[in-house]
Amino acid sequence: MAPVTRIGIIGGGPGGYEAALVAAQLGAEVTVVDSDGLGGSAVLTDCVPSKTLIATAESMSDIAESGPLGVRIGAGGSPEGQVAVDLALVNARVRHLARAQSDDIAARLDKEGVAVLRGKGRLEGRSHIVAELADGTAETVAVDAVLVATGAHPRELPDAVPDGERILNWEQVYGLEALPEHLVVVGSGVTGAEFASAFTVLGSQVTLISSRDRVLPGEDADAATVLEDVFRRRGMTVLSRSRAGQVRRTSSGVQVSLVGGGTVEGSHCLMAVGSLPNTAGLGLEEAGVRLDKGGYVEVDRVSRTSTPSVYAAGDCTGVLMLASVAAMQGRIAMWHALGDAVTPLNLRSVSSNVFTDPEIATVGWTQQDLDETTNDTVVVKLPLATNARAKMQGVSDGFVKLFARTGSGTVVGGVVVAPRASELIYPVALAVDVRLTVDQLAHSFTIYPSISGSIAEAARQLHTKVWRS
Repeated sequence: MAPVTRIGIIGGGPGGYEAALVAAQLGAEVTVVDSDGLGGSAVLTDCVPSKTLIATAESMSDIAESGPLGVRIGAGGSPEGQVAVDLALVNARVRHLARAQSDDIAARLDKEGVAVLRGKGRLEGRSHIVAELADGTAETVAVDAVLVATGAHPRELPDAVPDGERILNWEQVYGLEALPEHLVVVGSGVTGAEFASAFTVLGSQVTLISSRDRVLPGEDADAATVLEDVFRRRGMTVLSRSRAGQVRRTSSGVQVSLVGGGTVEGSHCLMAVGSLPNTAGLGLEEAGVRLDKGGYVEVDRVSRTSTPSVYAAGDCTGVLMLASVAAMQGRIAMWHALGDAVTPLNLRSVSSNVFTDPEIATVGWTQQDLDETTNDTVVVKLPLATNARAKMQGVSDGFVKLFARTGSGTVVGGVVVAPRASELIYPVALAVDVRLTVDQLAHSFTIYPSISGSIAEAARQLHTKVWRS
Protein backbone atom coordinates (compact mmCIF):
# COMPACT_ATOMS: atom_id res chain seq x y z
CA MET A 1 0.00 0.00 0.00
CA ALA A 2 1.34 3.43 -0.96
CA PRO A 3 2.02 5.76 1.98
CA VAL A 4 -0.50 8.46 2.82
CA THR A 5 1.15 11.85 2.27
CA ARG A 6 -1.57 14.09 0.80
CA ILE A 7 -4.45 15.09 3.06
CA GLY A 8 -7.58 16.93 1.94
CA ILE A 9 -9.89 18.49 4.52
CA ILE A 10 -13.34 19.86 3.74
CA GLY A 11 -14.35 22.33 6.45
CA GLY A 12 -12.25 24.68 8.58
CA GLY A 13 -13.94 24.33 11.97
CA PRO A 14 -12.37 22.69 15.05
CA GLY A 15 -12.46 19.24 13.48
CA GLY A 16 -10.86 20.51 10.27
CA TYR A 17 -8.21 22.96 11.47
CA GLU A 18 -7.03 20.79 14.37
CA ALA A 19 -6.72 17.86 11.97
CA ALA A 20 -4.74 20.05 9.58
CA LEU A 21 -2.28 21.00 12.31
CA VAL A 22 -1.71 17.36 13.27
CA ALA A 23 -1.29 16.29 9.65
CA ALA A 24 1.19 19.09 9.00
CA GLN A 25 3.10 18.17 12.15
CA LEU A 26 3.40 14.60 10.83
CA GLY A 27 4.81 15.82 7.53
CA ALA A 28 1.79 15.53 5.26
CA GLU A 29 0.91 17.88 2.43
CA VAL A 30 -2.37 19.40 3.64
CA THR A 31 -5.12 21.28 1.81
CA VAL A 32 -8.13 22.73 3.63
CA VAL A 33 -11.20 23.83 1.68
CA ASP A 34 -13.27 26.27 3.73
CA SER A 35 -16.33 28.28 2.73
CA ASP A 36 -17.46 30.07 5.90
CA GLY A 37 -14.27 31.25 7.59
CA LEU A 38 -11.63 29.34 9.52
CA GLY A 39 -12.85 28.29 12.92
CA GLY A 40 -16.26 27.43 11.53
CA SER A 41 -19.45 28.03 13.46
CA ALA A 42 -17.68 27.28 16.75
CA VAL A 43 -15.57 30.41 16.34
CA LEU A 44 -17.71 32.65 14.16
CA THR A 45 -21.35 32.06 15.11
CA ASP A 46 -21.57 29.66 18.05
CA CYS A 47 -19.12 28.90 20.89
CA VAL A 48 -16.85 31.97 20.83
CA PRO A 49 -19.65 34.52 20.22
CA SER A 50 -22.11 33.01 22.69
CA LYS A 51 -19.55 32.65 25.47
CA THR A 52 -18.36 36.23 24.86
CA LEU A 53 -21.95 37.42 25.27
CA ILE A 54 -22.27 35.24 28.37
CA ALA A 55 -19.09 36.77 29.81
CA THR A 56 -20.85 40.15 29.78
CA ALA A 57 -23.88 38.58 31.43
CA GLU A 58 -21.63 37.11 34.13
CA SER A 59 -20.28 40.56 34.91
CA MET A 60 -23.82 41.90 35.14
CA SER A 61 -24.80 39.05 37.45
CA ASP A 62 -21.81 39.66 39.72
CA ILE A 63 -22.83 43.30 40.07
CA ALA A 64 -26.55 42.64 40.46
CA GLU A 65 -26.02 40.08 43.22
CA SER A 66 -23.21 41.84 45.08
CA GLY A 67 -25.46 43.62 47.58
CA PRO A 68 -25.05 40.98 50.33
CA LEU A 69 -21.27 41.40 49.98
CA GLY A 70 -21.58 45.06 50.94
CA VAL A 71 -21.23 46.52 47.45
CA ARG A 72 -23.22 49.70 46.83
CA ILE A 73 -23.54 51.36 43.44
CA GLY A 74 -23.53 55.13 43.79
CA ALA A 75 -21.36 57.47 45.85
CA GLY A 76 -21.94 58.31 49.50
CA GLY A 77 -25.59 58.68 50.36
CA SER A 78 -26.72 59.18 46.78
CA PRO A 79 -29.31 56.83 45.33
CA GLU A 80 -27.99 53.58 43.93
CA GLY A 81 -27.13 53.81 40.25
CA GLN A 82 -28.61 51.45 37.72
CA VAL A 83 -26.32 49.17 35.73
CA ALA A 84 -27.36 48.63 32.12
CA VAL A 85 -25.88 46.93 29.10
CA ASP A 86 -25.24 48.46 25.68
CA LEU A 87 -26.00 45.49 23.46
CA ALA A 88 -24.68 47.21 20.33
CA LEU A 89 -21.26 47.54 21.98
CA VAL A 90 -21.45 44.02 23.36
CA ASN A 91 -22.23 42.52 19.96
CA ALA A 92 -19.55 44.64 18.26
CA ARG A 93 -17.06 43.12 20.71
CA VAL A 94 -18.49 39.65 20.07
CA ARG A 95 -18.02 39.97 16.31
CA HIS A 96 -14.54 41.45 16.70
CA LEU A 97 -13.31 38.67 18.96
CA ALA A 98 -14.78 35.99 16.70
CA ARG A 99 -13.03 37.44 13.65
CA ALA A 100 -9.77 37.87 15.56
CA GLN A 101 -9.86 34.23 16.64
CA SER A 102 -10.52 33.15 13.05
CA ASP A 103 -7.58 35.26 11.87
CA ASP A 104 -5.33 33.66 14.50
CA ILE A 105 -6.27 30.20 13.20
CA ALA A 106 -5.54 31.28 9.62
CA ALA A 107 -2.12 32.60 10.66
CA ARG A 108 -1.31 29.35 12.46
CA LEU A 109 -2.27 27.21 9.46
CA ASP A 110 -0.21 29.42 7.18
CA LYS A 111 2.77 29.15 9.51
CA GLU A 112 2.51 25.35 9.45
CA GLY A 113 2.43 25.28 5.65
CA VAL A 114 -1.24 24.30 5.26
CA ALA A 115 -2.82 25.38 1.96
CA VAL A 116 -6.25 26.96 2.42
CA LEU A 117 -8.68 27.25 -0.48
CA ARG A 118 -11.60 29.63 0.08
CA GLY A 119 -14.63 27.97 -1.41
CA LYS A 120 -17.13 25.12 -1.19
CA GLY A 121 -15.56 21.68 -1.17
CA ARG A 122 -16.85 18.31 -2.26
CA LEU A 123 -15.54 14.82 -2.89
CA GLU A 124 -14.88 13.59 -6.39
CA GLY A 125 -14.54 9.88 -5.93
CA ARG A 126 -12.18 8.73 -3.18
CA SER A 127 -8.95 10.34 -4.32
CA HIS A 128 -9.85 13.94 -5.23
CA ILE A 129 -11.55 16.92 -3.68
CA VAL A 130 -12.95 19.81 -5.69
CA ALA A 131 -13.01 23.37 -4.41
CA GLU A 132 -15.55 25.65 -6.06
CA LEU A 133 -13.91 29.03 -5.48
CA ALA A 134 -15.57 32.39 -4.93
CA ASP A 135 -14.50 33.68 -8.34
CA GLY A 136 -16.50 30.95 -10.07
CA THR A 137 -13.54 28.75 -10.92
CA ALA A 138 -12.87 25.29 -9.53
CA GLU A 139 -9.68 23.62 -8.35
CA THR A 140 -9.21 19.86 -8.11
CA VAL A 141 -6.74 18.45 -5.57
CA ALA A 142 -5.46 14.87 -5.57
CA VAL A 143 -5.40 13.34 -2.09
CA ASP A 144 -4.58 10.09 -0.35
CA ALA A 145 -7.08 10.62 2.46
CA VAL A 146 -9.97 13.00 3.08
CA LEU A 147 -11.49 14.38 6.26
CA VAL A 148 -15.04 15.73 6.06
CA ALA A 149 -15.65 18.30 8.80
CA THR A 150 -18.49 20.43 7.47
CA GLY A 151 -20.42 20.98 10.69
CA ALA A 152 -24.13 21.64 11.05
CA HIS A 153 -26.62 24.50 10.79
CA PRO A 154 -29.63 25.61 12.87
CA ARG A 155 -32.79 23.60 12.34
CA GLU A 156 -35.79 25.60 11.14
CA LEU A 157 -39.47 24.92 11.71
CA PRO A 158 -41.72 25.55 8.68
CA ASP A 159 -44.04 27.83 10.69
CA ALA A 160 -41.24 29.70 12.46
CA VAL A 161 -38.69 30.68 9.84
CA PRO A 162 -36.09 33.17 11.16
CA ASP A 163 -36.04 36.56 9.46
CA GLY A 164 -32.95 37.93 11.22
CA GLU A 165 -34.88 40.81 12.76
CA ARG A 166 -37.58 39.63 15.15
CA ILE A 167 -37.47 35.87 14.65
CA LEU A 168 -33.89 34.74 15.15
CA ASN A 169 -31.72 31.67 15.22
CA TRP A 170 -28.65 31.65 17.45
CA GLU A 171 -26.38 32.75 14.61
CA GLN A 172 -28.38 35.97 14.15
CA VAL A 173 -28.44 37.21 17.74
CA TYR A 174 -25.19 39.12 17.32
CA GLY A 175 -26.74 41.55 14.87
CA LEU A 176 -29.07 43.01 17.50
CA GLU A 177 -28.41 46.67 18.29
CA ALA A 178 -30.70 46.91 21.32
CA LEU A 179 -31.65 44.59 24.14
CA PRO A 180 -34.92 42.73 23.44
CA GLU A 181 -37.67 43.96 25.71
CA HIS A 182 -39.23 40.51 25.88
CA LEU A 183 -37.35 37.56 24.39
CA VAL A 184 -39.29 34.35 23.81
CA VAL A 185 -36.88 31.39 23.63
CA VAL A 186 -38.20 28.26 21.95
CA GLY A 187 -36.26 25.21 23.08
CA SER A 188 -34.85 24.36 26.50
CA GLY A 189 -31.78 22.38 25.53
CA VAL A 190 -28.27 23.70 26.05
CA THR A 191 -28.47 26.51 23.48
CA GLY A 192 -31.90 27.70 24.60
CA ALA A 193 -30.98 27.58 28.28
CA GLU A 194 -27.72 29.47 27.76
CA PHE A 195 -29.33 32.33 25.85
CA ALA A 196 -32.32 32.46 28.18
CA SER A 197 -29.95 32.69 31.14
CA ALA A 198 -27.78 35.37 29.55
CA PHE A 199 -30.60 37.64 28.36
CA THR A 200 -32.40 37.42 31.69
CA VAL A 201 -29.28 38.67 33.46
CA LEU A 202 -28.67 41.32 30.78
CA GLY A 203 -32.09 42.79 31.52
CA SER A 204 -34.59 41.30 29.06
CA GLN A 205 -37.85 39.80 30.13
CA VAL A 206 -37.54 36.17 29.04
CA THR A 207 -40.08 33.43 28.46
CA LEU A 208 -38.60 29.97 27.91
CA ILE A 209 -40.83 27.46 26.12
CA SER A 210 -39.91 23.86 26.94
CA SER A 211 -41.62 20.83 25.46
CA ARG A 212 -40.29 18.68 28.30
CA ASP A 213 -41.00 18.44 32.02
CA ARG A 214 -37.93 20.52 32.84
CA VAL A 215 -35.22 22.58 31.25
CA LEU A 216 -32.09 20.78 30.05
CA PRO A 217 -33.73 17.35 29.75
CA GLY A 218 -30.41 15.81 28.71
CA GLU A 219 -28.52 16.98 31.81
CA ASP A 220 -28.36 15.77 35.40
CA ALA A 221 -31.85 16.13 36.90
CA ASP A 222 -30.58 17.64 40.16
CA ALA A 223 -28.56 20.19 38.21
CA ALA A 224 -31.48 21.11 35.97
CA THR A 225 -33.70 21.60 39.02
CA VAL A 226 -31.20 24.04 40.56
CA LEU A 227 -30.97 25.98 37.32
CA GLU A 228 -34.72 26.17 36.80
CA ASP A 229 -35.16 27.44 40.36
CA VAL A 230 -32.59 30.17 39.66
CA PHE A 231 -34.32 31.06 36.41
CA ARG A 232 -37.68 31.52 38.08
CA ARG A 233 -36.19 33.47 41.01
CA ARG A 234 -34.64 35.92 38.56
CA GLY A 235 -38.00 36.53 36.92
CA MET A 236 -37.88 34.22 33.93
CA THR A 237 -41.14 32.59 32.88
CA VAL A 238 -40.62 28.89 32.17
CA LEU A 239 -43.44 27.16 30.29
CA SER A 240 -42.90 23.43 30.77
CA ARG A 241 -44.65 20.77 28.70
CA SER A 242 -45.43 23.42 26.07
CA ARG A 243 -44.67 23.30 22.38
CA ALA A 244 -44.44 26.18 19.93
CA GLY A 245 -46.52 25.62 16.83
CA GLN A 246 -46.18 28.88 14.89
CA VAL A 247 -44.19 32.08 15.28
CA ARG A 248 -45.29 35.14 13.33
CA ARG A 249 -44.45 38.82 13.18
CA THR A 250 -46.85 41.37 14.66
CA SER A 251 -46.86 45.15 14.43
CA SER A 252 -44.83 45.42 17.62
CA GLY A 253 -42.93 42.14 17.82
CA VAL A 254 -43.80 38.44 17.64
CA GLN A 255 -46.58 36.09 18.60
CA VAL A 256 -45.82 32.47 19.44
CA SER A 257 -48.77 30.09 19.16
CA LEU A 258 -48.66 27.05 21.43
CA VAL A 259 -49.79 23.61 20.31
CA GLY A 260 -52.99 22.87 22.21
CA GLY A 261 -53.93 26.51 22.62
CA GLY A 262 -52.61 29.77 23.96
CA THR A 263 -50.12 32.35 22.71
CA VAL A 264 -47.06 34.18 24.00
CA GLU A 265 -46.40 37.76 22.91
CA GLY A 266 -42.87 39.13 22.82
CA SER A 267 -40.61 41.64 21.14
CA HIS A 268 -38.32 38.93 19.71
CA CYS A 269 -38.22 35.15 19.41
CA LEU A 270 -35.08 33.00 19.48
CA MET A 271 -35.45 29.57 17.89
CA ALA A 272 -33.19 26.98 19.55
CA VAL A 273 -34.64 23.72 18.26
CA GLY A 274 -31.54 21.78 17.32
CA SER A 275 -29.35 21.54 14.25
CA LEU A 276 -28.97 19.59 11.01
CA PRO A 277 -25.77 18.25 9.43
CA ASN A 278 -24.11 19.97 6.47
CA THR A 279 -23.74 16.83 4.36
CA ALA A 280 -25.79 17.55 1.24
CA GLY A 281 -24.01 18.17 -2.03
CA LEU A 282 -20.63 16.89 -0.85
CA GLY A 283 -20.47 13.80 -3.05
CA LEU A 284 -20.50 11.55 -0.01
CA GLU A 285 -23.00 8.94 -1.11
CA GLU A 286 -21.43 8.82 -4.59
CA ALA A 287 -18.13 7.97 -2.87
CA GLY A 288 -19.78 5.22 -0.85
CA VAL A 289 -19.90 7.10 2.43
CA ARG A 290 -22.81 5.91 4.51
CA LEU A 291 -25.15 8.45 6.18
CA ASP A 292 -27.67 7.67 8.90
CA LYS A 293 -31.37 8.51 8.58
CA GLY A 294 -30.74 12.00 9.96
CA GLY A 295 -28.12 12.74 7.32
CA TYR A 296 -25.14 12.45 9.69
CA VAL A 297 -21.95 10.73 8.54
CA GLU A 298 -21.51 7.37 10.24
CA VAL A 299 -18.04 6.98 11.78
CA ASP A 300 -16.24 4.56 14.08
CA ARG A 301 -14.11 5.46 17.10
CA VAL A 302 -11.11 6.43 14.94
CA SER A 303 -13.28 8.66 12.70
CA ARG A 304 -13.39 6.27 9.72
CA THR A 305 -16.43 6.28 7.46
CA SER A 306 -17.71 3.32 5.45
CA THR A 307 -15.33 4.30 2.64
CA PRO A 308 -11.60 3.56 2.98
CA SER A 309 -9.47 6.72 3.16
CA VAL A 310 -12.48 8.93 3.96
CA TYR A 311 -12.80 10.17 7.54
CA ALA A 312 -15.26 12.56 9.19
CA ALA A 313 -15.24 14.70 12.33
CA GLY A 314 -17.40 17.16 14.20
CA ASP A 315 -21.06 18.04 14.12
CA CYS A 316 -21.62 16.45 10.70
CA THR A 317 -21.14 13.09 12.45
CA GLY A 318 -23.63 13.80 15.25
CA VAL A 319 -21.20 12.35 17.81
CA LEU A 320 -21.57 14.41 21.01
CA MET A 321 -21.68 17.79 19.29
CA LEU A 322 -18.97 19.70 21.14
CA ALA A 323 -16.04 21.66 19.72
CA SER A 324 -13.65 19.66 21.91
CA VAL A 325 -14.99 16.37 20.54
CA ALA A 326 -14.80 17.64 16.96
CA ALA A 327 -11.17 18.63 17.47
CA MET A 328 -10.30 15.25 18.98
CA GLN A 329 -12.10 13.38 16.20
CA GLY A 330 -10.07 15.35 13.66
CA ARG A 331 -6.77 14.66 15.42
CA ILE A 332 -7.58 10.96 15.80
CA ALA A 333 -8.42 10.75 12.09
CA MET A 334 -5.02 12.13 11.12
CA TRP A 335 -3.09 10.01 13.60
CA HIS A 336 -4.82 6.96 12.18
CA ALA A 337 -4.54 7.93 8.50
CA LEU A 338 -0.87 8.84 8.79
CA GLY A 339 0.13 5.78 10.80
CA ASP A 340 0.84 7.46 14.13
CA ALA A 341 -0.09 6.05 17.53
CA VAL A 342 -3.80 6.52 18.16
CA THR A 343 -6.27 5.92 20.98
CA PRO A 344 -9.90 5.50 19.91
CA LEU A 345 -12.38 8.15 21.04
CA ASN A 346 -13.76 7.46 24.51
CA LEU A 347 -16.92 9.48 25.11
CA ARG A 348 -16.97 8.53 28.79
CA SER A 349 -13.91 10.73 29.34
CA VAL A 350 -15.41 13.80 27.66
CA SER A 351 -16.29 16.67 29.96
CA SER A 352 -19.02 19.08 28.89
CA ASN A 353 -20.39 22.33 30.21
CA VAL A 354 -23.60 24.34 30.03
CA PHE A 355 -22.65 28.04 30.23
CA THR A 356 -25.66 29.19 32.18
CA ASP A 357 -25.49 31.04 35.50
CA PRO A 358 -24.63 28.92 37.45
CA GLU A 359 -22.77 26.66 35.03
CA ILE A 360 -23.36 22.91 34.85
CA ALA A 361 -20.33 20.71 34.13
CA THR A 362 -20.40 16.93 33.76
CA VAL A 363 -18.06 14.08 32.93
CA GLY A 364 -18.28 10.32 32.74
CA TRP A 365 -21.27 8.27 33.82
CA THR A 366 -24.47 10.14 34.61
CA GLN A 367 -26.99 9.52 37.36
CA GLN A 368 -29.43 8.17 34.78
CA ASP A 369 -26.80 5.79 33.35
CA LEU A 370 -26.06 4.41 36.77
CA ASP A 371 -29.70 4.11 37.80
CA GLU A 372 -30.50 2.13 34.66
CA THR A 373 -27.46 -0.12 34.28
CA THR A 374 -25.70 -0.90 37.56
CA ASN A 375 -26.06 -1.27 41.30
CA ASP A 376 -22.36 -1.24 42.14
CA THR A 377 -21.94 2.53 42.23
CA VAL A 378 -22.29 5.00 45.10
CA VAL A 379 -22.77 8.75 45.01
CA VAL A 380 -22.09 11.73 47.25
CA LYS A 381 -23.65 15.14 46.66
CA LEU A 382 -22.43 18.19 48.59
CA PRO A 383 -24.27 21.53 48.41
CA LEU A 384 -22.12 24.60 47.81
CA ALA A 385 -24.04 26.41 50.54
CA THR A 386 -21.77 24.69 53.11
CA ASN A 387 -18.52 25.58 51.31
CA ALA A 388 -16.55 28.38 53.00
CA ARG A 389 -15.37 30.02 49.75
CA ALA A 390 -18.86 29.89 48.29
CA LYS A 391 -20.19 31.66 51.39
CA MET A 392 -17.55 34.40 51.00
CA GLN A 393 -18.55 34.91 47.37
CA GLY A 394 -22.27 34.92 48.15
CA VAL A 395 -22.83 31.67 46.23
CA SER A 396 -25.67 29.52 47.52
CA ASP A 397 -26.88 27.71 44.39
CA GLY A 398 -25.11 24.59 43.25
CA PHE A 399 -23.42 21.40 44.34
CA VAL A 400 -20.67 18.87 43.70
CA LYS A 401 -21.66 15.29 42.96
CA LEU A 402 -19.25 12.35 42.53
CA PHE A 403 -19.91 8.75 41.44
CA ALA A 404 -17.57 5.88 42.36
CA ARG A 405 -17.48 2.09 42.02
CA THR A 406 -17.96 0.03 45.13
CA GLY A 407 -15.05 -2.20 46.01
CA SER A 408 -12.45 -0.50 43.81
CA GLY A 409 -13.39 3.07 44.70
CA THR A 410 -12.73 4.17 41.11
CA VAL A 411 -14.20 7.57 40.20
CA VAL A 412 -16.52 7.05 37.21
CA GLY A 413 -18.28 10.40 36.89
CA GLY A 414 -19.22 13.70 38.39
CA VAL A 415 -21.34 16.83 38.18
CA VAL A 416 -20.44 20.36 39.29
CA VAL A 417 -23.03 23.13 39.44
CA ALA A 418 -21.31 26.38 40.32
CA PRO A 419 -19.87 29.60 38.94
CA ARG A 420 -17.00 28.59 36.61
CA ALA A 421 -17.95 24.93 36.81
CA SER A 422 -16.20 24.58 33.46
CA GLU A 423 -12.90 25.12 35.30
CA LEU A 424 -13.81 23.07 38.38
CA ILE A 425 -14.69 19.90 36.46
CA TYR A 426 -11.11 19.32 35.31
CA PRO A 427 -9.86 17.35 38.36
CA VAL A 428 -12.94 15.13 38.12
CA ALA A 429 -12.36 14.64 34.38
CA LEU A 430 -8.75 13.73 35.08
CA ALA A 431 -9.83 11.25 37.74
CA VAL A 432 -12.30 9.61 35.35
CA ASP A 433 -9.84 9.49 32.46
CA VAL A 434 -6.95 7.86 34.37
CA ARG A 435 -9.21 5.86 36.70
CA LEU A 436 -8.18 7.46 39.97
CA THR A 437 -9.76 6.15 43.16
CA VAL A 438 -11.68 8.32 45.58
CA ASP A 439 -8.76 8.01 48.01
CA GLN A 440 -6.27 9.28 45.44
CA LEU A 441 -8.54 12.22 44.67
CA ALA A 442 -9.16 12.91 48.35
CA HIS A 443 -5.48 12.83 49.32
CA SER A 444 -4.47 15.57 46.88
CA PHE A 445 -4.13 18.96 48.56
CA THR A 446 -6.69 21.64 47.74
CA ILE A 447 -6.54 25.32 48.58
CA TYR A 448 -8.45 26.49 51.63
CA PRO A 449 -10.79 28.14 51.16
CA SER A 450 -11.78 27.05 47.65
CA ILE A 451 -14.82 25.68 45.92
CA SER A 452 -12.65 22.88 44.54
CA GLY A 453 -12.25 21.81 48.16
CA SER A 454 -15.76 20.38 47.91
CA ILE A 455 -14.52 17.92 45.27
CA ALA A 456 -11.92 16.54 47.69
CA GLU A 457 -14.49 16.52 50.50
CA ALA A 458 -16.94 14.52 48.36
CA ALA A 459 -14.14 12.04 47.63
CA ARG A 460 -13.38 11.74 51.35
CA GLN A 461 -17.02 11.03 52.10
CA LEU A 462 -17.03 8.31 49.46
CA HIS A 463 -14.13 6.50 51.19
CA THR A 464 -16.33 4.48 53.53
CA LYS A 465 -19.27 4.22 51.14
CA VAL A 466 -17.31 2.35 48.46
CA TRP A 467 -16.38 -0.34 50.99
CA ARG A 468 -19.61 -0.61 52.97
CA SER A 469 -22.05 -0.73 50.07
